[in-house]
Amino acid sequence: MMKNYGRFVKLLRPHGGTFAMAVACMVLSTLFSASPLGLIIPLVDKIMTGRQIVIPAGVDAPQILTNVVQRINELPPLKLLNIMSVMVVVLFLLKGLFVFLQTYLMSDVSQKIVRDVKNMIYRKFQDLSMDFYNRNSTGQLMSRITYDAAVIRDAISSGLADTFYQPIQLIFYAGVLISVKVYFGVPWNIIVVSLVLFPLILYPVVRIGKRLRKISKSSQEKIGDINNMLLETISGIKLVKSFGMEDYELERFKGHNQTFYKLNMKSVKRMKIISPLTESMGVVCVAVILWMAGKSIVSGDLSAGVFTAFLAAIFSMMKPVKKLSNVYGINQQALAAAERIFQLMDEPVTIREKQDAVRLGSFEKGITLEGISFKYDKENVLEDVDLTINKGEVVALVGPSGGGKSTLVNLIPRFYDPCQGTVRIDGKDLKDISIRSLRGKIGLVTQETLLFNDSVKANISYGHEGIDEEQLVRVAKAANAHRFIKDFPDGYDTVIGERGLKISGGQRQRIAIARAVYKNPPILIFDEATSQLDTESEKLVQEAIENLIKGRTVIVIAHRLSTIKHADKIVVLDKGGIIDSGPHEELLNRNHLYKKLYEMQFMDERRG
Repeated sequence: MMKNYGRFVKLLRPHGGTFAMAVACMVLSTLFSASPLGLIIPLVDKIMTGRQIVIPAGVDAPQILTNVVQRINELPPLKLLNIMSVMVVVLFLLKGLFVFLQTYLMSDVSQKIVRDVKNMIYRKFQDLSMDFYNRNSTGQLMSRITYDAAVIRDAISSGLADTFYQPIQLIFYAGVLISVKVYFGVPWNIIVVSLVLFPLILYPVVRIGKRLRKISKSSQEKIGDINNMLLETISGIKLVKSFGMEDYELERFKGHNQTFYKLNMKSVKRMKIISPLTESMGVVCVAVILWMAGKSIVSGDLSAGVFTAFLAAIFSMMKPVKKLSNVYGINQQALAAAERIFQLMDEPVTIREKQDAVRLGSFEKGITLEGISFKYDKENVLEDVDLTINKGEVVALVGPSGGGKSTLVNLIPRFYDPCQGTVRIDGKDLKDISIRSLRGKIGLVTQETLLFNDSVKANISYGHEGIDEEQLVRVAKAANAHRFIKDFPDGYDTVIGERGLKISGGQRQRIAIARAVYKNPPILIFDEATSQLDTESEKLVQEAIENLIKGRTVIVIAHRLSTIKHADKIVVLDKGGIIDSGPHEELLNRNHLYKKLYEMQFMDERRG
């Protein structure tokens, strides 16, 4: 826990200057807040009761204090009242100014830290490998930025501020308390009782805080579940409606929401009980002290003004003690959020680039996979696969679902590393090549087309700083996309909506193909790029693919085997291994599995 708190506090380091200014303002605001306590003694003793202020005999008071007391005793009560009235106004105006400045500066620090934390998390998201995203839900990851970062913001703006501000106040008020005791003869037994009773207030606060941290962590995990469900059901609303599952999803959401409500109320109960609990215990302490001090006043050992100042200092100390009890709860919540964030930041990046990685120049020879084995967790997906793809070849991967086709092509852009074996381009191990230069040579089109809520132009030119208008139109025409794009209301500047949902599936796929080709890569990978399209759209997309593969090295995972008849090489995968490869006609004559797959699809197409 202390390790995470140390890392949490280190987030302050880039903003140390602003934080130091805030602390300075805290000191000044406390000084101007505590100063009026010193006016209580002359107010009560000199103005209200007409008594002289007396420093007890034998007390070695500083000369400055002796001079001030003497000057006050010489002043007429009315003049003293006038001076004190002006001083109170000035002191509270100065206090208000520095309270504003400290609050503003701490808010600035907290907002900057949250900004930095969000940037840090998002940077980590970009660095993490694909296997991490396979293990974690999108909603849980989103909650790190949306919920956990907000908890940290609140902890810094109020919790961390009070962690510094309230002890400063305690020190000042304790200083007033000790000064009153030392220089005006408050009995030691009252001080001893105060020092014994007040620390007892903190015990239940610590106990409650530990439980609060556990509840807060559960709440943060639950908000991740809620985010994930929202993401799934909103993006899949058509599916929900088509199956009439609205009521089911509503009840499921209510269940998550109710659990989150219960966790929040447990947290609220513990947070809110801290304040009245500490206040009640503080009042008991004050009552004991009041009773003891009252006896001293009655016996004449203590003046009313001195006792009032002493009592005011005690009550003033109660506020920071009470605030610190709340701060402990806030910090426990922040630690739970920080723990989740630092857990993410400590997540190992499995796909790392070597420090001496070389840049991949032009693609000259081909791609080779040697002795490749791969598993997700404990499940073998590929086992001892050897495959050579020569430059300029069109290679199709076919086979039953779960045979390892997509996994195989995901090894080429190095989204994953094989558990055993080596993937090479032009004889170079992919692990020796810089990742950016490797992926710069590859264009990828998948069956799950992802477009951004931006213009058609921005989607096609994604990944490029400048836009070549001629190249943009040329690849759009080659992708059979130019005709429908120019019919959009704003042409290439038309915004196509979240995930491209304002346009049809076939249009989305052709824009995705144009995007892959706009970067002009020598290697193209089509991962079942036509599997979710109707016959007409598939024909247009297939035509676009044929326009674009000329002169490139192409790897195709085929949904319909009829579309890859003319591939230079067809590779048949089953149960994680290559069982055969060759041209279409040869495989049709000699490979039982390929012939079975082809005939099944041919019959389906005839029925269609």
